[in-house]
Amino acid sequence: MSDFEDIQIFVRVAELGNLSAAGRELRHSAAVVSNRIARLEERLGVRLLNRTTRRVNLTTEGDVYYRHCLRILSEMQEAENAIANQKNTTRGPVTLTCPVAFGNKYVAPIIPKFVEKNPDVQIRLHLSDRLLDLLQDKVDLAIRIAELKESSLIVRKLASNKRMLVASPDYLEKNGTPKVPSDLMNHNCLLLRFPGSRQYQWTLTGPGADDAPATLAVSGSMDSDNGEVLTRWCLDGHGISLKSHWEVGDYIREGRLKVVLPDYQPPSHAVYTLYPENRYLPTRVRAFVDFLVSEFGGTPPWER
Repeated sequence: MSDFEDIQIFVRVAELGNLSAAGRELRHSAAVVSNRIARLEERLGVRLLNRTTRRVNLTTEGDVYYRHCLRILSEMQEAENAIANQKNTTRGPVTLTCPVAFGNKYVAPIIPKFVEKNPDVQIRLHLSDRLLDLLQDKVDLAIRIAELKESSLIVRKLASNKRMLVASPDYLEKNGTPKVPSDLMNHNCLLLRFPGSRQYQWTLTGPGADDAPATLAVSGSMDSDNGEVLTRWCLDGHGISLKSHWEVGDYIREGRLKVVLPDYQPPSHAVYTLYPENRYLPTRVRAFVDFLVSEFGGTPPWER
């Protein structure tokens, strides 16, 4: 095994914090991984990792070495991508992450269309309402429906996305219809909760030009880290939820859900695709991003 492969093993151990997990991903036993790390430490003359029964953590020297190793691996990947782009080959895997409901409803159905046109590309779709770290989790691109923070990622807008508060007619008949935002404090609000989520605070802006946004720390008896679960609870009459138009537009048209406080608007979170900054973005990733833009650009499918 080469020194370069030792570096790859070290980086994945550092990122996953576990020898066995890194071994499973790289198809090596935990013993092999441990031996390769030990060989690296012996050659460098320093300890790179502190080991416990459950996790490994970087030492001070290990953290310095890890950051340099990341740059080396990134440059190697750029070199390979540059050669692939010179050959203009659209082949290889593309790993994509996006929210569960959006992925099921709008992304999964169009992937076969892309693969049919690009048979040498393999799409690996990971559905999760949690926000993955693209670099740490080795993801090529993500679809996000959120207010984006500043980052080093490249962002391309796919579609606009209006949001609204909704509840079933049965729920509103039993519990009354809120007239102003403060009424929500007396209602069962169904919340999307996961690490980093802020949907337990709803911000609404009134119809007046001078109306300042009001942020409410709403609460309820049920929450979930899955948006589809919240939609089901809404349909079944269990409370009020903050949803996107693409999630509930059909149910509103059918009369199964009603918009609550229609004159008070939550911030609109557009649909974006994000991918790491890379001068030599692989042809296959660039092709798939362009495909997504063509599919969702203009009038998005949920408004057609």
